[in-house]
Amino acid sequence: MAQAAVSKMQFNHSANWALAGVSFAHLLNDAMQTVVPSAFPLFQQTMQLSFAQMGWIAFTLNITASVLQPLIGYMSDRKPMPVLLPGGMLFSLIGVLGFALSSELWMLLVSAALIGIGSSILHPESSRVAHLAAGRGRGMAQSIFQVGGNTGQALAPLLVAFILLPQGQLSFLWLMGFALIGIVIQSSVSRWYRHKLAENHTRQQQPVQSNGIGQPTAQPVSRGFIAFTMGILILLLFSKFVYIAGMTGYYAFYYADAYNLPLSQAQICLFILQFAGMIGTLLGGPLADRYGRKPMIWFSIAGIAPFSLLLPYAGPFLSMVLCGIIGLILMSGFSVIIVYAQELLPRHIGTVSGLFFGLSFGMAGLGSVVLGSLIDVTSISFVIKLCSFLPLLGVCAVFLRRDRPRTA
Repeated sequence: MAQAAVSKMQFNHSANWALAGVSFAHLLNDAMQTVVPSAFPLFQQTMQLSFAQMGWIAFTLNITASVLQPLIGYMSDRKPMPVLLPGGMLFSLIGVLGFALSSELWMLLVSAALIGIGSSILHPESSRVAHLAAGRGRGMAQSIFQVGGNTGQALAPLLVAFILLPQGQLSFLWLMGFALIGIVIQSSVSRWYRHKLAENHTRQQQPVQSNGIGQPTAQPVSRGFIAFTMGILILLLFSKFVYIAGMTGYYAFYYADAYNLPLSQAQICLFILQFAGMIGTLLGGPLADRYGRKPMIWFSIAGIAPFSLLLPYAGPFLSMVLCGIIGLILMSGFSVIIVYAQELLPRHIGTVSGLFFGLSFGMAGLGSVVLGSLIDVTSISFVIKLCSFLPLLGVCAVFLRRDRPRTA
C-alpha cells in the first residue's frame, strides 16, 4: 500500500513537470509564431508591403500548420513519436533565422512556412502529453497547456514594440534563443513521454485501465451526431479565429489611424488583449470541469459580442478596457472545445488535437488573406467593423449536447 502511494506521488510529480514543460514550450513556440503578424508594421516600413502581401505571410504561416497538424496527429495516434517534441523547435529555429535575414517577400514566405511546420509538429504531440498527464482534470490540464501558448501570444506585441520596431529586422536573431530553450525543454519532456508510453504498453493486456486516460467518458453516439457536433465546433472555431486574425493582424493599424497614435502604443493594446486571454485560458478549463463544457463554450464566444460590437466606436482608453474583456472571455473556450472533442472521440486524441489546432491556424491564415485583401479595396475601418459581428456565431453552441460536469 505504501509503495503504491509513493509510486502514485512520483507519477504525479513527474507528470506535473511534463505538463509544465510542454506548457512552457508552447509559450516559446507561440511567441515566435505570433511575432510574425505582430511585426507586420515593421515589414510594411522596411519592404513597403501591401495589406494583401502581409496577409499572404500570415496565410503561409498558418496554412502550413493547418495542413500538417491533422496528419501528424493521426500518425501519433497510430505510433506516438516523442522525438517530434524537440524536432518541431528545430524548424522554428531555422524559420526565425530566415526572418532576420529576409530581404524579399518570397524569403519571408519560406521563413513563415518553416515556423508553421515547427508549430504543426509541436501541438499534436504536446497536447497528447498534456492528456496523458491530466488524470481526471482534463480541462485543467488542457488549460495549463494552452495558457502557455496564450502567454507567448501576449508577449509577442511587447517583443515587437520594444525590440523589433526600435532595433530593426535583425533583432529577430534574439528569438533564436527561444527556439534553443524549447529544444532543451522538449528533449526532457520526450524522455518522460517515452517512459509513459512504455508503461502503457505493458498494461495493454488488462481489460480495464485504472488511470482513466484515453477511455470513453460518455455513452456511445452515432456517427451522424458526431459529424453534426464536429461541424458546430468547427463553425465556432471559424468565428473565433477569424476574429482573432483581424485583431492581431490589423487592429493595430486601425487603432493608430483612428486615434492618431504611434504603432508602438497600438501594440500595447494587443498585449492587453493577449494577456487577458492568458488569464481567461487558465480559468476556462477548471470552470468547464466544474460547470460543464457546453456553457463555457457558449459563453466564451457569444459572450464577447456586446464588447466586440462596441470596440470600433470606443475611444483609445475604453478600447484597451474592451480588449481586456474580449481577451478574457474569448480565450477561455479553446481548450474547452478541444477537450469536448477529445471526449467525443476518445480513441483519437492526437487526430482531434491536430485537427482543431490545424483548423485554428488555417482559418486564421485564410482570414488574414481575405481581410487584408478586403482592406486594400475598402478600408481598415470597414473591415474591423465587419469583424465585430463574427462572435454572434457563438449562439450556435446551443446545439451542442450538454455534458456532465466533473466536480471530482
